[in-house]
Amino acid sequence: MNKVNIPEKLVPEVTSNLRKNFVRVPDVIRNASGIRIFGKRLKSFIFTTDVAIIKNTNADAVIAVYPFTPQPTITQAIMSVSDIPVICGVGGGLTHGTRSANIALHAEFQGAIAVVLNAPTPRETIEYVKETIDIPVVVTVVSEHTDVQSRIDAGADILNVSGGSKTASIVRKIRQQYPTIPIIATGGPTDESILETIAAGANAITYTPPTNGELFRVKMDHYRKIENSVQQDEPIDKIHEEELALTE
Repeated sequence: MNKVNIPEKLVPEVTSNLRKNFVRVPDVIRNASGIRIFGKRLKSFIFTTDVAIIKNTNADAVIAVYPFTPQPTITQAIMSVSDIPVICGVGGGLTHGTRSANIALHAEFQGAIAVVLNAPTPRETIEYVKETIDIPVVVTVVSEHTDVQSRIDAGADILNVSGGSKTASIVRKIRQQYPTIPIIATGGPTDESILETIAAGANAITYTPPTNGELFRVKMDHYRKIENSVQQDEPIDKIHEEELALTE
């Protein structure tokens, strides 16, 4: 059988003048295998609850977890804005038991593609949530000492590894013991750390975007350059090109 050489695919991109500036996840995340949830293959998860960022990103999905008691109104607000799949946080720390299960059920009714429980979630809470909903349960792992087997036995469908600088090593350890369990993991701040996490066995990567303030600072710097150019009667085409480059 003759070997067919398939050239590298060109991916055309279509945008507009008003929508060309959005939050891009690192391209190296494309090297991940992805996780197929209800037929959708997801590789990149943007870690935010900011609806403006959620509406303006090229990430495959949103992981909406926040350091407060989960509230259905927050879930509803995010779901009403997002045009990509959303995984919603439903507690696991201070909020657990039947309350987490009820919040998870509400998230499912709102259209969440999965729910995520925090690291200290008791086994009983994972079981309550798993019995209550018909969407995947994601359980967070923050340490190499986490009893992963007990979480899988309780009903965890996906593991979400967030171990700071030790994330890649935690992922590697889990992957050696559980070759097929789906793993989402934080990739870190650089392309190298993301690739290391993928090589360790992560199927998908969470990306923390710049804050709204950081993004606005860049935008305001751009506006100031335009104002200065107008005052000095200079062409501004180059400035617009610089703004476009910021989104690459």
